[in-house]
Amino acid sequence: MSKTNAGRFFEDYAVGDVIAHAVPRTISGGERALYHALYPARGALYSSDEFARACGLPASPIDDMATFHMVFGKTVPDVSLNAVANLGYAEGRWLRPVYPGDTLTALSEVIGVKQNSNGKSGVVWVRTTGRNQRGAEVLTYVRWVMVRKRGEGAAPDTVVPALADAVAAADLVVPDGLSFGSYDFTLAGEPHRLGDYAVGEVIDHVDGVTIEEAEHMLATRLWQNTAKVHFDATNRADGKRLIYGGHVMSLARALSFNGLANAQMIVALNGGAHANPCFAGDTVRAWSEVLDVAETSSPGVGAIRLRLVATKGAAGVLRGDDGKYHPDVLLDLDYWALMPV
Repeated sequence: MSKTNAGRFFEDYAVGDVIAHAVPRTISGGERALYHALYPARGALYSSDEFARACGLPASPIDDMATFHMVFGKTVPDVSLNAVANLGYAEGRWLRPVYPGDTLTALSEVIGVKQNSNGKSGVVWVRTTGRNQRGAEVLTYVRWVMVRKRGEGAAPDTVVPALADAVAAADLVVPDGLSFGSYDFTLAGEPHRLGDYAVGEVIDHVDGVTIEEAEHMLATRLWQNTAKVHFDATNRADGKRLIYGGHVMSLARALSFNGLANAQMIVALNGGAHANPCFAGDTVRAWSEVLDVAETSSPGVGAIRLRLVATKGAAGVLRGDDGKYHPDVLLDLDYWALMPV
């Protein structure tokens, strides 16, 4: 009997299954240093303990996207090792900050399955929850992936989950103690408050970064992501290793600092699509559209809902005349962030 893991295929999932993922991960300052080396991340709250304390937190937390990657990476061997594509996200909520010394684990529940018409693959929906060493939830989100079938046999009954279009502003979790009442805009890098942004405004983040093969490979290893398409150059007919979509997410988020330096903490992931594949050598740029603004009950803390687009092309271009994503668009991400009012 084989002792190795070939990964799950579509037939191996059933609604209601709960999967406890290996391997626990204790976070250190090394993750922060590597994250900031891989991406041009400059958020003050994630760079300085003193800045974070001035905002009411005990210390500088780990970047929200780093928490996402660490939780996500644990799910890959059980959810997407045999995936054709990662299709989307919904109902993502960051529930408490993660600090160096915290240990993260992850668990997923299968909430939907649907075989594709070709009979060779199907879509699987899972709700994943990351917890710290005290069992407290730090992150929860839904994602759906297209997974290969093992054979041509029977498929599970179709269940498509009903998912919210967006996390309601009233359901956003503001970390305990967080206050922007004495926020230092000079140290943060920009003077722009929540009231300076208008719904419908489009922000060109100007800068671009060319993706290097070594950087995306280091990132994927850091997050313990074992998906074959990211590691194995023989897995695709073109001999290319597909860039992990989360690498593009973090790169775009970091680029958005120029124009959104005060969008300090991501607290919800409303939706997202990896619109087109990304490969080493591509130069990634980013632009954002303001979708909504809201108040919170915490002193000086507001919320801004943003569409973040990573692209190889021009700012403001999302879809072609046919209504499909423009070929240059790599990522379309809808999220809420906390910002000084």
